[in-house]
Amino acid sequence: MKILSVYSDKINGVLSSFDRIIINGYLLNLQNSRQFLYYLIQNNVQLVDFASFAQKKTKALCDHIEQFTLDNNAELHYMYSSKTSKSELAHQIFEKNPTKTGLIATLSIVEPCRKMTVLYDKSTNKLSCQSQYTKCKWYYLYFNDSEFGWMFFKIQTWFPFNVTIYINGREYLSKLFNKENIQYTMYNNSFSSVSDFDKAQNIADSILNKHLSDSFDGLASKINIHIKDIQRIMGHSYYWCVEACEFATDITFKERSDLEIFYKKLVETSYFTFSCNDIYSFFGRNIKYIHQFKGEISADLRNRYLGYRIKFKLGKNQVKMYDKSNSLRIEVTINDPKDFKIYKEVESKDGTTTKKWVPMGKSVANLYRYAEISKNIINRYIEALPEINLENIRLTELENISKPITVEGRKYSGFNLLNSETLRLFEIVSQGKFLIKGFNNAHVRKELYEDSDNPKIINKVTRLLSKLRQHNLIKKINHKNRYMLTVKGRRIISNLLLYKKREILS
Repeated sequence: MKILSVYSDKINGVLSSFDRIIINGYLLNLQNSRQFLYYLIQNNVQLVDFASFAQKKTKALCDHIEQFTLDNNAELHYMYSSKTSKSELAHQIFEKNPTKTGLIATLSIVEPCRKMTVLYDKSTNKLSCQSQYTKCKWYYLYFNDSEFGWMFFKIQTWFPFNVTIYINGREYLSKLFNKENIQYTMYNNSFSSVSDFDKAQNIADSILNKHLSDSFDGLASKINIHIKDIQRIMGHSYYWCVEACEFATDITFKERSDLEIFYKKLVETSYFTFSCNDIYSFFGRNIKYIHQFKGEISADLRNRYLGYRIKFKLGKNQVKMYDKSNSLRIEVTINDPKDFKIYKEVESKDGTTTKKWVPMGKSVANLYRYAEISKNIINRYIEALPEINLENIRLTELENISKPITVEGRKYSGFNLLNSETLRLFEIVSQGKFLIKGFNNAHVRKELYEDSDNPKIINKVTRLLSKLRQHNLIKKINHKNRYMLTVKGRRIISNLLLYKKREILS
């Protein structure tokens, strides 16, 4: 569906950028038992004295964070239950003084963690450094940051002092827009209007050129009082990696009513016409290898209080579409980056380095590639959106393709629209994977018949394609032995398949 051209007169602009980003910080040297032992040796700590040493470090960190909170005139709260929303409480505190920048609130709570400790090893009858899953105190520091906007910094108060940073991409953009004097209005984490979309997109793209790890290092050094000493001994500070990344394209309409006219029908049609093959192709995968995929491919449709949301998942990664006020949002969430490739230098066993495509890691340095992949998925998704007809299919159109026709003296039979083989044929030729390059005889017969190489089957499919063509449901691609759906064909077939599969949304 050429949504940008079909509704160009109703669209104000398009903006693509990061949305929610969760960054984890690890002191890698302290995650390893041998290196953690080296750290203790450098601090002249015997294993038998580790508990008192660690408790002193934890108390010093807690005291520093609480004093840091007081120095910034922020509120400090202990959370007695994990059922209480920390984000809601922080926002309630912020609403008391909505013009304040910097630290807003610090919330502490006991939560599960993976910590480094010293335990008795039965196999050696000695104490040893080990990793243990347990609970400890965490601090959540909520900021209205001058650079990133609304965000939080979460830190574990026991070794190895892991941290998590949450950034909202739209909040980050709003701060950059303020600096560039771009006028905008926001609604529920989306821009409902922007004075200059082209300039706004350039600013959004510039985020990829920033060394975000420098900003994270600066923030960590203010909060973790022990980081300088750890860096002095171990030679490294935090390693920043992307835990989850959302990237979204907002198509902003002039009015909410312009979007409402077709959105429900678009979601409904997409849900019932997209197949597993289509979902697989959205993520840049070659369809012929789909049988090798061991993960889950799923579709989910929900009616939220804000509107309808449709989501397609491939393993742990997903693409979804939903409406926000006057914006149509297509959003990609990458939770498992190794499903995608990145072109980088790789060191061989002999010490030489070569550039090659390898599975993508979680390093924050790969954010540019997260953006590239997400944009490609979104573009393929938008291209594959089915044509929708806001009116019902005209009865005459159905009658015409059901009746035999004569073209240049040759008679072509009509289509039996209640026949399962006919509907299966329609499903095959309307698949999203054929949207760009089209399909040929082999594509159709291999999916429609088991004995696809039988000469009789080849001739039968040739006749079917000819019949589809003469009924103006498909057209031949110039200079290629391939076909693709006509506008009429996509409209009729999409609606037929929708009526076959759906239950009307309430």
